[in-house]
Amino acid sequence: QVQLVESGGGLVQAGGSLRLSCAASGLTISNYYMGWFRQAPGKERELVAEISWGGGSTWTADSVKGRFTISRDNAKNTVYLRMNSLKPEDTAAYVCAAKSSLQSAYLYWGQGTQVTVSS
Repeated sequence: QVQLVESGGGLVQAGGSLRLSCAASGLTISNYYMGWFRQAPGKERELVAEISWGGGSTWTADSVKGRFTISRDNAKNTVYLRMNSLKPEDTAAYVCAAKSSLQSAYLYWGQGTQVTVSS
């Protein structure tokens, strides 16, 4: 059974930082592209960042570019999202996901961790 379990969310003041973790079980993340999505109430789900199998290629959304960094530790079967200079508009549930290749759809999803940024 595949599980993606996020952690590291919480309440932080604007300008602060958080590091989210996504621990996988039941699959070997080195075989998957990994991504972080977020969804705020009343808004569509947004892909924030994704990373290739070995970590050599990453992509981040313009809305977080320069502030968020995705990384992975395949030995620990874990993906991370480092979030700096947080803004109130970053408030959302953050979810990690896995897909088999760049072109494929995300197949496995976590439950999410809440990030709340106060002004």
